[in-house]
Amino acid sequence: MYALSPRILLLLCALLATGGFFAVRFPDVPGTTAGSLLSTFLIALPAFLAFSQRFGFRRGATVLGALSLLGFGVELTGVVTGFPYGRFSYGDDLGPKVAGLVPYLLPISWVPLVLGAVAATEPLGRVRAGRRGAGQVARATVLLVLFDAVLDPGAARLGFWTWPDSGAYYGVPLTNYAGWLLSSALATSLLLRMASWKYTLPVPGLLDSTLMALAFWTSVSVFLALWIPAALGAFLFILIWLRRQVLSGDQRLAEVRSPATSAAASR
Repeated sequence: MYALSPRILLLLCALLATGGFFAVRFPDVPGTTAGSLLSTFLIALPAFLAFSQRFGFRRGATVLGALSLLGFGVELTGVVTGFPYGRFSYGDDLGPKVAGLVPYLLPISWVPLVLGAVAATEPLGRVRAGRRGAGQVARATVLLVLFDAVLDPGAARLGFWTWPDSGAYYGVPLTNYAGWLLSSALATSLLLRMASWKYTLPVPGLLDSTLMALAFWTSVSVFLALWIPAALGAFLFILIWLRRQVLSGDQRLAEVRSPATSAAASR
């Protein structure tokens, strides 16, 4: 099954961490917006490929499309009404926007994190099917909120989005995280409902995009002296990396015990 080799993945994470330095120190260099768009696509690609490998291209495209529509719906509601995140608006560095409000790029940055959170909280081995449901939704939702606690302060400082009323957490209002609890619960519930996780083998590559995103945003936090997001990002990076190792072992064990199971991903 698809996954980057650990060495290649670490190299990419190091390159993205270096990119975090340039994003902070040289924000006005020509081509910054194009670089932001390209890096967002590259970060998302491993998760999208791994998801398609696990569930098949047709099923994968359907699920990813549904998650994208959910993301657009929640973000459009948020920008127009202030619910559920609080009053905010997107800047121009993320490219063209739907109705001038929400960047078209949004799902490419958000959906891989949802995939990573669900994969990271996936029960392993024979108990996998019985431990799904509300428990996994809760764990994945909390993990997504923690991801946002790493990236949101840095993204706001870089001008990707703006909170006009500021907030208690490095300028980000706490209503943002209440909103993430809601949107993350909806997204993880939809993902677990539409994709038959219990009938397919674990795919470590689903965590690769999350690791790459954490490397970039943790670096941004370090160079912006946002020490709580930086420490949290480093902790989550290690946690997800270790989880990826466990998933790799579980995948190999499952493939040895039941070689035919891997064919279920394309059904």
